[in-house]
Amino acid sequence: MPAKSLQVLVDYARRNSPFYSDLYRDVPEVVTDLTQLPLVTQEAFWEANTYPDNRVLTRPLTDGVVYKSGGTTGAPKFSPWSEEENRDAAIAFGTGLVRAGLLRPGHRVANLFMAGELYGGFLFTNDVLANASIETLRLPIAGAAPVEFVAAVFKEFGVNVTCGMSTTLVKLADLLIERGETADSVESLLFAGEPLFDDVRSVLAQAFPKATIGSLGYAAIDGGPLGSPVPGGDVRVHQSLAPYSVVELIDEATGEPITSPGVPGRLVGTNMSRTLMPLIRYPVGDRAEWTDTSRMRFRLLGRSGDSIKVGPDVLRPGEIRAVVARVDGDGLVSGMQLVARRWDGKDGLVLRLAARAEPAEGLSQAVVDAVYAASPPYPRAVDRGVIHPITVEWVRPSELATNSRTGKLIEVVDER
Repeated sequence: MPAKSLQVLVDYARRNSPFYSDLYRDVPEVVTDLTQLPLVTQEAFWEANTYPDNRVLTRPLTDGVVYKSGGTTGAPKFSPWSEEENRDAAIAFGTGLVRAGLLRPGHRVANLFMAGELYGGFLFTNDVLANASIETLRLPIAGAAPVEFVAAVFKEFGVNVTCGMSTTLVKLADLLIERGETADSVESLLFAGEPLFDDVRSVLAQAFPKATIGSLGYAAIDGGPLGSPVPGGDVRVHQSLAPYSVVELIDEATGEPITSPGVPGRLVGTNMSRTLMPLIRYPVGDRAEWTDTSRMRFRLLGRSGDSIKVGPDVLRPGEIRAVVARVDGDGLVSGMQLVARRWDGKDGLVLRLAARAEPAEGLSQAVVDAVYAASPPYPRAVDRGVIHPITVEWVRPSELATNSRTGKLIEVVDER
């Protein structure tokens, strides 16, 4: 299904979707630019996008596939695609991989994404590989397979490319390092679904010494494919998949489009091919900044709302991770979670840090002191007896909490 003009897409949505009919009630009949349309409000969109009694869909579900979000940051969302829409999305994604040089003819590709319970990672990746413009050998291992089995398949088939969550890749690397082995056949480690942070690169480099790390691409279960990987050292940078989909960056304070590089904003996506469940000016929940506006390249900056409040202080994983990295000069930490707990009538924060070896004496306190320095409201609240002091919990990488269905690392764990 080729990309549609904006006018055709808007007309179809307004005519066939009760939700968009209401949303566009005051929109002019002739639409020439996305900025003439209101942004979708996620809350209203998903209140209307229920099963049964759906007011977003434009026609009955008769073919295709239904995916479901992981549900780690809210209520799970169902996202239906017609057969043609799903194939077009896979082709767009695969084209981006080939263009970036991350997928080449004859590559043996291990699919380590999670499968089942309507999760789309494994199935969609398999579709991407099957619909790529080059021949590859697909190894559908899945992320729930025992790491011992995964390591054996890598050795038996000489895997060249892996596709999976960064959490899954780190678990596999951890096993190989424990065995004193390396997977020398692997040329590319492609991740998606969650960020791959700098603090795990050293772990992956030990286990996969000949591999480059790259993004499989930028997509969301609700928003669909939005960006293809860009060659280079910054795996956060992606290029818009226009004309298949269009990306906008919106100023969080003014609501105006951002047109200059280096200015952070909300990422808004429009799928120009999808009509069963139209996505038109839909905020996907991430922040980004333009790096090259002429080529529609943008750098992802993390989730727009992920944070946790402990006492009076609001803590964000990305900010805390940067503090820990500065203190961890030896690169010991390979993963992190913020865990909020409540005991003895007060809240407290636990920094759960993953490491492959015993931490040096004093490192825990150094981390806590650095977080206090970066976030003064927290220690002031401790001094007032409002909350507990921050504590550090050291675990193995495999012991970090992940979503049982998707395998994603859960950055914020609220146990209160």
